Amino acid sequence: MNHLPNSINKQGLDKKVIPIALQGQAQVRQRKREAPKGRRVDPRALDEVQLLLGNSSRQSDLLIEHLHKIQDRFGHLSAAHLAALAQEMQMAQASVYEVASFYHHFDIVKEGGQVPAPLTVRVCDGLSCEMAGAKDLLNKLPSILGLQVRVIAVPCIGRCEQAPAALVGQHPVSNASCDSITNKVHAGQFTHLPEAYTDRIAYESAGGYQLLKQCMAGDKEVDSVIQIMEDASLRGLGGAGFPTGRKWRIVRAEIGPRLMAVNIDEGEPGTFKDRVYLERDPHRFIEGMLISAWAVGIQKIYIYLRDEYHGCRALLETELANLKANPPAMGLPDIELRRGAGAYICGEESAMIESIEGKRGMPRLRPPYVAQVGLFGRPTLEHNFETLYWVREILEKGASWFASQGRRGRKGLRSFSISGRVKNPGVKLAPAGITIQELIDEHCGGMQEGHTFYGYLPGGASGGILPAHMNSIPLDFDTLQAYGCFIGSAAVIVLSDHDSAVQAARNMMKFFEHESCGQCTPCRVGTAKASQLIGQAQWDVTLLTELSQVMRDASICGLGQAAPNPVECVIKYFPKELI
Repeated sequence: MNHLPNSINKQGLDKKVIPIALQGQAQVRQRKREAPKGRRVDPRALDEVQLLLGNSSRQSDLLIEHLHKIQDRFGHLSAAHLAALAQEMQMAQASVYEVASFYHHFDIVKEGGQVPAPLTVRVCDGLSCEMAGAKDLLNKLPSILGLQVRVIAVPCIGRCEQAPAALVGQHPVSNASCDSITNKVHAGQFTHLPEAYTDRIAYESAGGYQLLKQCMAGDKEVDSVIQIMEDASLRGLGGAGFPTGRKWRIVRAEIGPRLMAVNIDEGEPGTFKDRVYLERDPHRFIEGMLISAWAVGIQKIYIYLRDEYHGCRALLETELANLKANPPAMGLPDIELRRGAGAYICGEESAMIESIEGKRGMPRLRPPYVAQVGLFGRPTLEHNFETLYWVREILEKGASWFASQGRRGRKGLRSFSISGRVKNPGVKLAPAGITIQELIDEHCGGMQEGHTFYGYLPGGASGGILPAHMNSIPLDFDTLQAYGCFIGSAAVIVLSDHDSAVQAARNMMKFFEHESCGQCTPCRVGTAKASQLIGQAQWDVTLLTELSQVMRDASICGLGQAAPNPVECVIKYFPKELI
């Protein structure tokens, strides 16, 4: 066979030969990029971010905390500051942007975009506030306050007993009116400091932290403490209702290190009990938290606090710093306070964990469960605030004390957040198994003058709607499912003959549409479609029923699964409103 020269192909055409570099030969180096691909970082913006962050860690799970610092300092998140933060934290700009844009409390301003007004007034348009006149405030305030104040409608801010409620900057306004809001604006009252509460000195003088000291000193056995919690029948009071003692055993059995996440993000419309208890007696919660951490063998605790609770955050920062400087016992775990950013979905335990890790708050698929693979891939004990609030009292008074409190065969006490058309709204501590009629009559002073009991939401936005004649159902876990409802976090909203179940359902579905994280199509599209359908004068009941079933069957988390509850309850229990 004749071999052609290397410089000639088989067709005899001249062609330049590009030699293949042999292994070990030097390669021509590509010039490194002077900066990451994407938007160039403005030196001034970088200086501002570096000054703002100071010596704080740049680890990725602190992204949301750092975004808050920029938002608080400048009133918005500029494109330049986002790019600078990305470089400072060694993260992709796209990653920083997608997290910032996920949360409602961050105002992103693109290049050339309009900067928000220096002051923002947030008016709650949740159901209780809507019933109390929030729409009127939203219509009138913009013209009264002028262009230097931004007035926006926001979902429930956790002050339903003070409806209509608003925030002037970070300062809450109870039973808000145009005059009271205007006065706060003119007075420059934009921050919220803690009001009088039981501080550490007062708490310890009444026996506080003695039980924790006994546990840490070895005077209490872990198994006996867990057994008391099991015998008391205390269940998770954030809404899921999982038995507390059993949860402790499950997480304790996992290989360490173990972490703990405390959920104080109570975003369910109608819920405010955690805020009320935290504002009054924070150390009772802290001691319960530390005892549970001791029982389970927790290495570090993360407290996730709702962003709207500015006074509570200042309170906790002060008391936790005091606790760290002067611990009541040796060997306590580290505690970090993390700040939410306006996302209802982060009330779901796995979404909260994603947020603590500095990510978008999107629920995880299960399994694995949080108890096995939670924060940073470690076994995690997740608890609601109120669950931990009861730990000390149960251990001191005994399991039988707590378990004997219920009515109609139910066990324990429930903290009901009651709002709406009652004379005396607020947090009402009552026996599990109490009925709505007993709550209204015994704890709320009856209905408001001129109002007749018409219906109620037993478990906030997602807990369904029941008519007044169904007023003898025991309110507790597992008692309402047969009626298409559930108690959840015991957020009770009372409707009168001045209200409409249809309008209540419209308010709830608008909320779900706004708060869907968008991860799964059945929830993202379903809530929007349902909101559109029930906004019409004539409901397509067949289509709504089919849509509800798809959302229940295919949504990843409880938001999409429970969102149809108010709609289905209207169809089932308030058919006259659909005629």
